[in-house]
Amino acid sequence: MSAVGRATTRRAAAPVSSRGQCAPTSGASAQAGAVATVSYSRAGRARVLAFLLAAAFAALAPLGAHAQAQPAAPIAHPATLAPRQANYAWDADLLRSSFSYRDVLSDPELVKKLSSGLPLVIVMRAYVYREGQDIGQDMPVALAPRVCRVVYDLWDEVYRVHISEPERERDQAAVLDGVFRLCTEARDLPVVRRGILQAKQAYFLGVVVDVNPVSQEIVDQIHRWMSRPTGSTGIGQGDALFGSFAQLFVRQIATTDRTLTFRTQDVFP
Repeated sequence: MSAVGRATTRRAAAPVSSRGQCAPTSGASAQAGAVATVSYSRAGRARVLAFLLAAAFAALAPLGAHAQAQPAAPIAHPATLAPRQANYAWDADLLRSSFSYRDVLSDPELVKKLSSGLPLVIVMRAYVYREGQDIGQDMPVALAPRVCRVVYDLWDEVYRVHISEPERERDQAAVLDGVFRLCTEARDLPVVRRGILQAKQAYFLGVVVDVNPVSQEIVDQIHRWMSRPTGSTGIGQGDALFGSFAQLFVRQIATTDRTLTFRTQDVFP
């Protein structure tokens, strides 16, 4: 037999006990096996850690490019926003409104982000506009906002929802369908007092909904706005959330994960 053949035979042969089991190896061999086992365990933990980090970064990835992949034609006036039906009701001299904006979460990536365990904030602002205003005179007369903050509880496997509205704040646990109902539907929202509206003048709501607005300052301003007494929604010249249609609706679109805008039908005082 050649030298190569003998060497191969020696490597292939392993000491076997009389019961057909591998005989104990030397101390050096056992130690090497232990080191290999520890190295394998560390490699496994490293792969798990890498997977978790990749999942976290995926959840943190900005969705703005995806949400804005289909650029809409520029809108010059709130009256030309996409129409949407709303329900109105007068509560004495306070106008209330109910409407839905569930499609703000129509992007599957946003729904996945809901379950990431990271906070997701949905900010809705309903501005009251006079019908028939000219371009350049498109200043709102009132503002009715609503803020929803959602965090998925990985331990209890439920969504923790915090709702901020002009009349109240509340916390609630919900499943996914409950998140849509709580966070993307305005119900009996206090909009404006009759006293600041002109008789026989038509008004409508220009609504902008932002998902995860980058500007925390805007969110803080809205919270301060909602601390006013119920129905005190009239906008004055010095209010921080006051501005032209372009300032309120167009400028903010690139600073959120998703922005939805629409207008409601007319209502008369």
